[in-house]
Amino acid sequence: MATGRTHRPATRSRGIPEATVARLPLYLRALTALSERSVPTVSSEELATAAGVNSAKLRKDFSYLGSYGTRGVGYDVEYLVYQISRELGLTQDWPVAIVGIGNLGAALANYGGFASRGFRVAALIDADPAMAGTPVAGIPVQHTDDLDRIISENGVSIGVITTPPGAAQQVCDRLVAAGVTSILNFAPTVLSVPEGVDVRKVDLSIELQILAFHEQRKAGEDATAEDEGAPPMRATPTGRKGPDGDMPAVMPA
Repeated sequence: MATGRTHRPATRSRGIPEATVARLPLYLRALTALSERSVPTVSSEELATAAGVNSAKLRKDFSYLGSYGTRGVGYDVEYLVYQISRELGLTQDWPVAIVGIGNLGAALANYGGFASRGFRVAALIDADPAMAGTPVAGIPVQHTDDLDRIISENGVSIGVITTPPGAAQQVCDRLVAAGVTSILNFAPTVLSVPEGVDVRKVDLSIELQILAFHEQRKAGEDATAEDEGAPPMRATPTGRKGPDGDMPAVMPA
């Protein structure tokens, strides 16, 4: 992601693994919470627990940033907040355009957490002519016919797609043609983009399906536990024929 659409993130040139990059926002969120409580230092174990990772992985991730902490003291919270923010490119303003101002798009436009994290919603765009000029979160919605001009005038390099799936690829193509190089896709479809364009996909239905899988597994484990607590079975002397046919091989003791 880059201002002016030419500069790429420092993390790539520094050789920081993508898996580490994906965990940096988790560390930043935990560190920000500590900073708000005026906590000056934190151990790797405490921070790892707050971020939901193991401490060895955290120390390895921080080694890519050149941060090793101080033995017996831990990591300086404020310095790490700055360091991770800088690596993620959050020390500058990132104008964002949201395309598709339905319920989800409007909710994102109203989300107050963007500004505090370095992202400014610069434009709201929708294909419905009736939406044009309608203010959402204090920003007037503009029509997709003007997408190229809107992206150029606002210096947008990050686009957020919240359209129906059938329109997502066309919107993506137009954003890329206008110069957008990073896309956050909420539409339940896979987007095709050229080399040099980054796409992050957020699919709430997939996340719910994964949770359903775990719920089903937990229910199966509960059923197995109940079966293991059932009365033991004893075998009959033989499988002899009875008046109603074959006798059961086992029956409750």
